[in-house]
Amino acid sequence: MKKKENHLLKLQSLSDAHRLFGLPQPRHPLISLINGAHMPHPENVLPGPHVLAYYKISYKPKLSGKLKYGQGYYDFDEGGLLFAAPGQIIGGNDHEGAVCSQYTLLIHPDFFLGYPLAKKIKQYGFFSYSTNETLHLSEEEKNIILAIFSFIETELNSRIDDFSQEVMISQIELLLSYSNRFHKRQFLTRKAASAGVLQKMEALLEACFNNEVTLSKGIPTVAYLAEQLNLSPNYLSDMLRTLTGQSAQQHIHERLIEKAKEKLSTTNLSVSEIAYDLGFEHPQSFSKLFKTRTNVSPLEFRKAFSGN
Repeated sequence: MKKKENHLLKLQSLSDAHRLFGLPQPRHPLISLINGAHMPHPENVLPGPHVLAYYKISYKPKLSGKLKYGQGYYDFDEGGLLFAAPGQIIGGNDHEGAVCSQYTLLIHPDFFLGYPLAKKIKQYGFFSYSTNETLHLSEEEKNIILAIFSFIETELNSRIDDFSQEVMISQIELLLSYSNRFHKRQFLTRKAASAGVLQKMEALLEACFNNEVTLSKGIPTVAYLAEQLNLSPNYLSDMLRTLTGQSAQQHIHERLIEKAKEKLSTTNLSVSEIAYDLGFEHPQSFSKLFKTRTNVSPLEFRKAFSGN
């Protein structure tokens, strides 16, 4: 694995990206907005998977991957946004590696230093969604996003002064806030399909907790469930949080506690044996989680249930 990673194309700066695509050097070393209309070779794509050292937000007018559920489609045709964070491996055979179709905003993390956004931006899960989890935009949403991109472009092409960074930070915050809102909307418009994902996840958890071989490898993780469902971990958690109010990790813990209660009330297994049966490496970890979720220890639950 390490040998493969060493051969990945690594773009360490915005200048690297501009140079690779034959663009002039960015006006600002830490932020750049690339207008697809100004690309000398807009059909170019990056050669295979690559790693960025900066944030990337791209708007593409045409996207594949509309969600079909039953006989209907659950997304819009007005293009959409793709997001990537520093350190992510992106690109490949899906042509996501194209610099942009209409707009691509590149921002080095250092641009946020000294601003609350430096910390807040890491809380947006959509920066680690997969390419097939693109944010599809309605006509109205598209116009809002393009207006923000256009404003940033105008600001970057104007004289950079003492206020430029603050102005652009505010526009990036606005862009991220709208993106967050539109992602929430997308989860709601995909509610029927999301309910199907939830059912599949519940079935996976049930199968895990009833399979001693699976549990011998440890408690099922969010990453494992996401992989089985062909979703990214953050997308799965964000989707479930919108649908049920709980993250994927909370769902795992909920099912785990249900199984623990079942074993405590219907078997004579010790607390340690139940902990091992449920995939815990240390019984103390099981007891701590159980008490955190139920406000009683496993032994106290068993005693109260049995009436002794």
